[in-house]
Amino acid sequence: MSEIEIRATIEFVSTAMCFILVWFMAKPYRLTRETRYLALPLGFGFLGISYLFSGIAMGIPGIFYNGGAWLQLFPRAFAFIFLAITYYFSRQPSGKSSITWNLTISLLMVALVVGMVISIIIPYSSGNYLVASASVRVLNLICISYISIHLLRNQFRNPDSRVIWTPSGYLLLGVGQYLLLSWLVDKSLFAFWSALAARLIALTVFLTVSYLTFFSSKEKDS
Repeated sequence: MSEIEIRATIEFVSTAMCFILVWFMAKPYRLTRETRYLALPLGFGFLGISYLFSGIAMGIPGIFYNGGAWLQLFPRAFAFIFLAITYYFSRQPSGKSSITWNLTISLLMVALVVGMVISIIIPYSSGNYLVASASVRVLNLICISYISIHLLRNQFRNPDSRVIWTPSGYLLLGVGQYLLLSWLVDKSLFAFWSALAARLIALTVFLTVSYLTFFSSKEKDS
């Protein structure tokens, strides 16, 4: 396989893993119909969409430089924002935060759609894209750092063996974002492929935790 084929395969595998995670994580919303449970599956859903766009861009020459680059960048940025606000609002009672929560979700969805439309209209510029890509990586790192600290604090307060590995999954995603920032600077192939490996391991951790949590809750219901 060529390098492009390997990269495209990794993107499509990452897409499939994210969509499976969405199926697992949508269960609380399906049971309760509370919108506060939507952001977690939305976050991994947008993450999967961004990987899907990246995989398509790998397989269609020229599309990356015709709006395709921006199309995978915007969903990835909003994915981590959705994940971060999920954990932020989880600290508050559902009744008090429901209006703010619904408003935040709505505004983020509108901003995402507007951003993607603008990205299609505005011509591609390599310089602008590199700056935007670096900014998104930094934003992702901030969101992941917040999530990791939040989860680690919760684990220290209320240890839960079912989700104890979840913080390590986010930390691996953070390592991947840092390595991609490094790759943007020095174009190190080691950093790039290590970032992809960290992403796959992180998604595997999330899938394992989600499956074990779903399986244990299913046994409990039975």
